[in-house]
Amino acid sequence: MPRLSARDLIELVLDQGSWAPWDTPPVYGDVAPEYAADLEAARAKSGADESVLTGEGRIRGRRIAVLAGEFSFLAGSIGQAAATRLVAAIERATAEGIPLVAAPVSGGTRMQEGTPAFVHMIRISAAIAAHKNAGLPYLVYLRNPTTGGVMASWGSLGHVTIAEPGALVGFLGPRVFEALYGKPFPANVQTSENLYAHGIIDGVVPAEEIADLLDRTLSILLARPADPGPPPAQGPLPEVDTWDAVVRSRRPDRPGVRRLLRYAATDVVPLNGTGQGEADPGLMIALARFGDAPCVFLGQDRRGQTPSKPMGPGALREARRGMRLAVELGIPLLTVIDTPGAALSPEAEEGGLAGEIARSLADLVTLEAPTLCLMLGQGNGGGALALLPADRVVAAQHAWLSPLPPEGASAIVHRDTEHAPEMARAQRIRAIDLQAAGVVDRIIPEEPDAADEAEAFCRRVGAVLEQELGGLVHRDVPELVARRSYRFATLPPS
Repeated sequence: MPRLSARDLIELVLDQGSWAPWDTPPVYGDVAPEYAADLEAARAKSGADESVLTGEGRIRGRRIAVLAGEFSFLAGSIGQAAATRLVAAIERATAEGIPLVAAPVSGGTRMQEGTPAFVHMIRISAAIAAHKNAGLPYLVYLRNPTTGGVMASWGSLGHVTIAEPGALVGFLGPRVFEALYGKPFPANVQTSENLYAHGIIDGVVPAEEIADLLDRTLSILLARPADPGPPPAQGPLPEVDTWDAVVRSRRPDRPGVRRLLRYAATDVVPLNGTGQGEADPGLMIALARFGDAPCVFLGQDRRGQTPSKPMGPGALREARRGMRLAVELGIPLLTVIDTPGAALSPEAEEGGLAGEIARSLADLVTLEAPTLCLMLGQGNGGGALALLPADRVVAAQHAWLSPLPPEGASAIVHRDTEHAPEMARAQRIRAIDLQAAGVVDRIIPEEPDAADEAEAFCRRVGAVLEQELGGLVHRDVPELVARRSYRFATLPPS
């Protein structure tokens, strides 16, 4: 497929007639005659005056700033003039408080300018960091190819990062590798699809779908719901035996996070992995909106957790990425507990599972963003506890939380598993018991069982999430953090 020019991509993605360039003519100073000839030839070939175009436009009426690479200008390489142009655009977007969308395509730093150009990657990264620190979205679309210093700076700092299908994406250009080491770089490593499989990018999307994806993403990130006021009073719940609740929570047809999002969410943009080379199918990470209430969504996926592939430490590293995103984007974090338990294996031990649980707990208790936890089903052990600390905790009626599965507790105390129902009752693991203990704030009824009314149940949960998230958006974050720390430090004895 032919490579789109920067102007072609802008015309394809932005609202018609909305593009307004920000660029001023590049300034080079004294350059060698050979380089001056290269620049002149690049201008003639590309029709552009530099390797990046910057400006603003609209996506479905929403104003955004754009950084777009032009590969036909010296392979999209970034010299000092291009870097100065990028920094000026990033700083303008930050000052004007608008989201920033980058579409790099580049072989990296401009070799004709050497190290002085190379160190400008620091300036670009610092400007993007300031944009993100202002709570403004930074979204990246990696094109074919994106390598070198560009991939190692503004190409890898997105809140959401997707790539063109089949794109060459990586740090070291394969031609450089072969020249240095005398052998070709392994095939299919530096592809967008492989990076997605390893949890480094969030998706592989053709250019024709970028406008829709940007629209959904911005619909979530820029949503600001009205304050819904205090939650309604909770009516009485029918008594359900503890062991009956456990059995119901384990039904294979019980709705999990996927059906919750399908039936209850207004918009969803799935994310993928840690961004650092790990992805765990036991955790779903996404940007989501319930009604007009936005959130970063972290849900333990009952479908992704299997006996052969239980939730491992990578899932909690993914979760901690989501926690950072909530802080950077200034929107609430929603965690969803539904797990038969984290992995118990040599690989989990060597992967630092215990440490990841501890770090997740510490991060959540001190997180500088509003937090909401939904106990949706099973809540086994430290893997469940790792997503619990929140400003508000709501629970499905038959959800529960325990240090071990009741069978494991029975094995420790009675040296058998037959006493599991007795242990479940004794350990007070039900949502209603946790509400009495001050851990759960609100219980969502099942009428009589979520598995028998999946769509209605999910919509009921969604309405509660919309109300709770909407209330949290309007709270003072430092006050929330202080109250959260105090809450979990002063849980009453039961």
